Amino acid sequence: MIGRIRGTLVYKQPPLILVEVGGVGYEIQVPMTTLFQLPELGEPLSLVTHFVVREDAQLLYGFIEERDRTLFRQLIKVNGVGPKLALTILSGMDANSFVRCIQRDDMSSLVALPGVGKKTAERLLVEMRDKLKDWLAQVGEAQAGGIAVQPITDIVSDAEGALIALGYKPQAASKMVAAVNDDSIVDSEELIRLALKSMVRA
Repeated sequence: MIGRIRGTLVYKQPPLILVEVGGVGYEIQVPMTTLFQLPELGEPLSLVTHFVVREDAQLLYGFIEERDRTLFRQLIKVNGVGPKLALTILSGMDANSFVRCIQRDDMSSLVALPGVGKKTAERLLVEMRDKLKDWLAQVGEAQAGGIAVQPITDIVSDAEGALIALGYKPQAASKMVAAVNDDSIVDSEELIRLALKSMVRA
């Protein structure tokens, strides 16, 4: 079981990053809530991880916050929720936002996430309520790291590609990005964050 990775961030293309440890590169899938907190390429990085072994693949999922990994592990215990969908949920909202959804029976915000239908949202509301008591008193929001300027065309294509990788259809991804894009946005990570937030609030 691989529980923690500490090394150098050498690549990131949502939702995949590559962390080099002692000359070995580990491919790790991360939610957007973690990606927004990553350092610049070439900088040291430490992540708590969850290792999944399947017949056809070995997959590593990484998180900045321990509570995000704990929530991820609770989510994949829900019937019909696998690692990919759990990653999508944690990309659309951080742990505190998810707790608020459960607390308020906010099905609409859950259904707005790709891959979450009404039945899955209902199961999440029912099965996760008792599991999240420890979070109900916690308050805090993840903050993004530094801003790096990118060409506008690259920003848009990177953002759309990341949303498609998370499960959104290409047409929907384009609409989400176009709805929030303006001249003040200087990198794709900011554009992705705004697009995801717009869906949760819709």
